[in-house]
Amino acid sequence: MEQLDPRSRRDAFGSKINRDHVPILMYGVPWLSIMFCALSPMLPIIAPAPILPPLSYLMLLGWRMYRPGLLPMWAGLPLGLFDDLFSGQPLGCGILLFSLTLISLDFIEVRVPWRGFWQNWPLAALYVALYLLLAALFSGTSFGIERMTILLPQWLIALALFPPMMALVGALDRLRLMRLRRLS
Repeated sequence: MEQLDPRSRRDAFGSKINRDHVPILMYGVPWLSIMFCALSPMLPIIAPAPILPPLSYLMLLGWRMYRPGLLPMWAGLPLGLFDDLFSGQPLGCGILLFSLTLISLDFIEVRVPWRGFWQNWPLAALYVALYLLLAALFSGTSFGIERMTILLPQWLIALALFPPMMALVGALDRLRLMRLRRLS
């Protein structure tokens, strides 16, 4: 009787054995996706008022809510700095707001670990509203009720973009966890 090589026999799950995650994807995808979204002010959109929501902040919220332990607590500093460099906000605004967001979301995650999408969406709406208000205050503009109406379209667009952003984070997470076949 002829002996078969044990590696040639595969079952339904054998193709997933002996594979590792791609390290550059595993650690780099969340950071690069947030940094890529920080480049959104470079898009050629001409509008009389700011209507583009803070996409990097939405991506940060998406990653933090989708995979709570993935980004370290100190990630707000470099990601906020990168966002400040391209958003036009005063240096330190994104650093402070990204860091406070990560700290407060960690605090909420410890207290309420069973949240789902229907709890995360209103929480994200609250965080984006606070982000827009505080970023407007940090920018040094005069603040009145007419300025609040300028922020409303940004907030509504961010609110509408949160579910697709979470779907994009889910797709990027599947890409991040893609396995590479080890040759041995």
